[in-house]
Amino acid sequence: MTSNLGSSIITLITLFISLTPTLIKSDEGIDVFLPISLNLTVLTDPFSISAASHDFGNITDENPGAVLCPSSTTEVARLLRFANGGFSYNGGSTGPAPTFKVAARGQGHSLRGQASAPGGVVVNMTCLAKAAKPAAVVISADGAYADVAAGTMWVDVLKAAEERGVSPVSWTDYLYLSVGGTLSNAGIGGQTFRHGPQISNVHELDVITGKGEMMTCSPKLNPELFYGVLGGLGQFGIITRARIALDHAPTRVKWSRILYSDFSAFKRDQERLISMTNDLGVDFLEGQLMMSNGFVDTSFFPLSDQTRVASLVNDHRIIYVLEVAKYYDRTTLPIIDQVIDTLTRTLGFAPGFMFVQDVPYFDFLNRVRNEEDKLRSLGLWEVPHPWLNIFVPGSRILDFHNGVINGLLLNQTSTTGVTLFYPTNRNKWNNRMSTMTPDEDVFYVIGLLQSAGGSQNWHELENLNDKVIQFCENSGIKIKEYLMHYTRKEDWVKHFGPKWDDFLRKKIMFDPKRLLSPGQDIFN
Repeated sequence: MTSNLGSSIITLITLFISLTPTLIKSDEGIDVFLPISLNLTVLTDPFSISAASHDFGNITDENPGAVLCPSSTTEVARLLRFANGGFSYNGGSTGPAPTFKVAARGQGHSLRGQASAPGGVVVNMTCLAKAAKPAAVVISADGAYADVAAGTMWVDVLKAAEERGVSPVSWTDYLYLSVGGTLSNAGIGGQTFRHGPQISNVHELDVITGKGEMMTCSPKLNPELFYGVLGGLGQFGIITRARIALDHAPTRVKWSRILYSDFSAFKRDQERLISMTNDLGVDFLEGQLMMSNGFVDTSFFPLSDQTRVASLVNDHRIIYVLEVAKYYDRTTLPIIDQVIDTLTRTLGFAPGFMFVQDVPYFDFLNRVRNEEDKLRSLGLWEVPHPWLNIFVPGSRILDFHNGVINGLLLNQTSTTGVTLFYPTNRNKWNNRMSTMTPDEDVFYVIGLLQSAGGSQNWHELENLNDKVIQFCENSGIKIKEYLMHYTRKEDWVKHFGPKWDDFLRKKIMFDPKRLLSPGQDIFN
């Protein structure tokens, strides 16, 4: 009874808010009222505004004028058409139509306000996922694909797919992100070397353009929009549905962490493993660094070996962790021992420092959730995250390692968070999509995922990031940033390089008034 009463109160409050004229700010600073006749579920209460004003990065704070909690895609289209058209404002006076900014927001896992819309409207895509009919995740009859509401979290896609014995093939390390959010960037993780990023595993999209047009697109239908939106940073339209490729789901995973004291051996083995795409190859590959001037997390290893692992790090100052996994079920169980034997016999790791766990497939993919729970319990999750993610050409990775890892990170008084360091294959990326990568067959994903917990000042960590970028610039290492946040047009032009003119042309075509995703700071 109490639950029903609470639900009724929330419904009445939402109805009241949606029937109240909402004031937002136009690009020109003019007061704009969203008229009741638009029939939009618009929230302006302090909690909704505050929740939409900051993100996982916890560095920026940009208040929108309102939050749209849509119950259908037509509400989103209606909002954008209104933003594009003439209307009355300031008590009824008319004139040139003032426009206002609109940003789609999933789980708010951006780092520097990329999903913000200062003074404008933030579209809460989770509302759209909850309202999806018949369900937010619909698996095709043959199990070949899933139609997914874009505000759905990947963990929910996994749960629904596993019930049918299928699974997407490419994942981010953290599953509590929205489908539309990762597809607007790329969606990378330890399967990217084999299957490509998540944007390489999409058959079709429903998109609402910046003009409020509802369009379905694919490689053959409206391909310019399709390829532009994938990795397009939300600049051309709001994804509302994605058709995701599926394959047979394994049931269990042999999950290994293998320790190296020699970088050359670590690099050689990583690159050899990503070249093996046959049945005896691994399904997942990432690398991490364990440094003596940071927190050495030994929780993965058997209790009896944790002191030995910590001593290895202290002795060498830096240890390189090769993390690999092989998926299996009853039909593929016979080859698992061959894969483990190959890893044991042919890799050049520190003798005696290979550790293997056997875990359910879901638990492996959801492994970062346990780390989140630990950090939350320590009050170290909702802190500033001045992360730096970059792609480094494989031909310059030794220079990067010597200059950044040995020259900068190891000389810090202390390091925080996780440092990812692993290669991937460029031929698994489609160059027609908006995402940029180095122009080499193999490039490395480097993630300096530092957190400013306790007394740590995030400005200090940001300064370290700047030094990394400057070192690459001075050394002629042609990196590409991922989840970047440039504030100068020339930096964006440099980032997109030969794609810039096409990127600008698509912006004019699909969002001519430059309404969408202002937090990216590309066209502001």
